[in-house]
Amino acid sequence: MNGSDAERSVINPILQAFWVRSLPEIEADMAELRAEEPIAWRTPPPEAEGIVPMGNGYWAVTRHADILHASKHPEIFSSAQGMTMLDVPPEFNEFFGSMIAMDDPRHARLRKLVAAGFTPATMRRLDDSVQRIAAELVDSVAERGEIDFVRDIAAALPLRIICDMMGIPASQYEFVFDRTNVILGAGDPEYIEGVENILGAILQAGADLSELMNDLAATRARGDGAGDDLTTQLLQAEVDGERLTHAELASFFILLVAAGNETTRNAISWGLHYLTVNPDQRHRWQADFEALAPTAVDEIVRVASPVTYMRRTLTCDTELGGQHLTAGEKVCLFYWSANRDEDVFADPYRFDVGRSPNEHLGFGGPGPHYCMGAHLARREITVMYRELFRRLPDIEAVADPDPLRSSFIHGVKRLPARFTPAGRR
Repeated sequence: MNGSDAERSVINPILQAFWVRSLPEIEADMAELRAEEPIAWRTPPPEAEGIVPMGNGYWAVTRHADILHASKHPEIFSSAQGMTMLDVPPEFNEFFGSMIAMDDPRHARLRKLVAAGFTPATMRRLDDSVQRIAAELVDSVAERGEIDFVRDIAAALPLRIICDMMGIPASQYEFVFDRTNVILGAGDPEYIEGVENILGAILQAGADLSELMNDLAATRARGDGAGDDLTTQLLQAEVDGERLTHAELASFFILLVAAGNETTRNAISWGLHYLTVNPDQRHRWQADFEALAPTAVDEIVRVASPVTYMRRTLTCDTELGGQHLTAGEKVCLFYWSANRDEDVFADPYRFDVGRSPNEHLGFGGPGPHYCMGAHLARREITVMYRELFRRLPDIEAVADPDPLRSSFIHGVKRLPARFTPAGRR
């Protein structure tokens, strides 16, 4: 079966409009795909074409088992042609995707070099930083009673942690926040209002972040500044006689502040929504926070699925789930759907803070591209909710999440929240 005769349904999850509907609508469509057409060929309609072509079509993979298989075979399901459906130049992928848009051996080399920068001392400082920043953020809103949970808490925490970790000064936080919104929110009219050259705006946002990191790297290379931040550690990291180039460091920084910031912020945001609409689970977690934190955090990541899908490109003809696939075709692994697969998760639409086992793919599938930041993300979510429950125990969302218009990031732009005002520490 080829692309032209495989299309049988209007369900097309690559479309941005698919993801700004109600959750029950999205869940029902994805359940239908899993049941009736788990590996479905789809073509983007003409109106979906934007500033960058999306190509002739793609295979939508929606079952957990099939995504596991693809993730474990990167030699067939390649990452080097891009992370999304967009047919962008290779240089664009490397600039914005860093190691997640590479295959081995280049991917392995870069990942080893980056991992070498995360020394035990760096990780200890990072743990301390997460606790300090979470407490400061709650302190900054405690007296207000009403906030935008996304901007004031969920987005602020990972952004500040990453900038603090890299040695970016506080004066640049807003600068970094705005540019990451452009890079990952360029499909949403809110972030590109009045912008005529959208691709140019994305490239400029990336260039701005790259320049910020290049300036900091040059300062650290001269021996100026703190010298104990991650930027310094990455500059000094060496594996088999190799070090990161400044271009590789800048690309990794863009990946870190875009992917690392955006994914954790959305997990925390969706977490408050699910805790609000499931008060029994919220009370259950609050009553025994430390014991339930590991499972509760993983359940938040499962239902949030901050990265909706990741694209792979076939290096050869193969078979997946009984479907023949052809070399060169795009394959989109829909983690959001896999995390609701009825064959893996009992009562998958139930939010259960004690769910175990929980073999979610919220950090990607197993294999070389499993998220390096999974430990940090879990730590951030745990510490943030510990602090919120301790200081603002009745905090709740007062409206539905305002979804990002994106098929790639399962994002939340705004989430109004209220709580009984509390005093500062």
